[in-house]
Amino acid sequence: MNELNVPRFPALIPFLKRCVTPMKMIGVTLLILLLLIPLQMIRSILKERLSRRNEAVSEIMSSWGREQSMIGPVLIVPYQYSVKSWKEQPAGAGKTERIEVEETAVANAYFLPSTLSIQGTITPSRLHRGIYEAVVYSGKLGLSGQFARPDFKSLRIEEKDVLWEEALVTFAIPDLRGVKGILELEWGENRVALSPGCRLPGFSSGVFAKVNGLRTSAVAIPIRMEVALNGSGGIHFSPVGAQNTVRLTSPWPNPSFCGAFLPEDRKVSKDGFEATWQISYYGRDFAQQWTDRQASTGVNPSSASNSFFGVNFLTGIDAYRNVERAIKYGVLFLALVFTAFFLFEILSSLKIHLFQYALVGAALSLFYLGLLSLSEFISFGLAYLAVAVVTMLLIGYYCVKALQSGRRTMILMGLLSAIYGFLYVALQLQDFSLLFGTAGLFVALAIVIGVTRNIDWYQRDQA
Repeated sequence: MNELNVPRFPALIPFLKRCVTPMKMIGVTLLILLLLIPLQMIRSILKERLSRRNEAVSEIMSSWGREQSMIGPVLIVPYQYSVKSWKEQPAGAGKTERIEVEETAVANAYFLPSTLSIQGTITPSRLHRGIYEAVVYSGKLGLSGQFARPDFKSLRIEEKDVLWEEALVTFAIPDLRGVKGILELEWGENRVALSPGCRLPGFSSGVFAKVNGLRTSAVAIPIRMEVALNGSGGIHFSPVGAQNTVRLTSPWPNPSFCGAFLPEDRKVSKDGFEATWQISYYGRDFAQQWTDRQASTGVNPSSASNSFFGVNFLTGIDAYRNVERAIKYGVLFLALVFTAFFLFEILSSLKIHLFQYALVGAALSLFYLGLLSLSEFISFGLAYLAVAVVTMLLIGYYCVKALQSGRRTMILMGLLSAIYGFLYVALQLQDFSLLFGTAGLFVALAIVIGVTRNIDWYQRDQA
């Protein structure tokens, strides 16, 4: 019987005792890695909810009106020119011969206004589909400017070849469904209705109208137009005039001025904003006049988008974006809380099982799922506070027994409060979040070093 009680590997027991602490650290590290699986699952749910939100917002925008931009007015005047080509014709005896012929072709010359002024009031609102919302707006724009008489000499086109009667003015507007009412253009002393269809190459949507009076006009022709339209997200303009002035007012308190040019003057308050742009044609990528045979120098979708300027209507920081950023701190949360548990074990001679670590880790992971689901219905700040309090109460209730002391539990609750507060502040910061997070990690590491610097780890494992 005594032989049965003799260990078969007597040297293994002292070795295992010396490795208790490293093995526990390895076990906790592996547990943190395993808890990345539920965090990744929550991230997948977040992507699915975000995709559903985007679909709902897209449906709202497609019904109301998409993001709007205005490119124009552009004056188009056709002209004739001669072109030589080779043609084959019968030469008798079943033969053909090639001869050079001169034919007349038609091309377009394009002219942009010398001055362009746009004044408008944009009134955003929120539309809902289920629990999701989209920012839409109704706008009233007043457009005015003038066209100088087209200078065909600089284009090396003789005026006798110009088809003045076929001249037209066109605008490119991406979503005509958002235009309310019939658009009419005041061209000099005349008023003409605009028809659907954009005559600018490369643009699929817009309006145009034939105009007259160019042949006999010796002075600049003034234009005016009123536009009432619906849109969503933002509104943008292209500086097609040699000198452009745009003034926008809106009751929206969170504008995001964007594009190639920022407003020279802006006033933003809780009651809305006023913004004024003054832009010359020097900052754009297209010419003041060109022809079909010089299309690369004219207005096209690429050159127009490169010169866009305007405003987007923001709804504040997106709750989904905040949740996504919070999940990125998940590993840090687990590491800090598990470090606290491990220090309780070291300093208080407690024995905390890995299963207890796992339950606390599950509660910390569930925090993100609760935050995602609740922030869809209430503000992110309230959702964060509510879920954080519930998570802390759940962990505190469990740790009263696991830590065998109310005092230790209160210390842990204080640590959790500090961690959740630290994360919330980091989520609210945009430009300084990295600096703030790095400083927080240095503070946490300094606390751990201060608490453990007097521990003799070799002596502890040999005891």
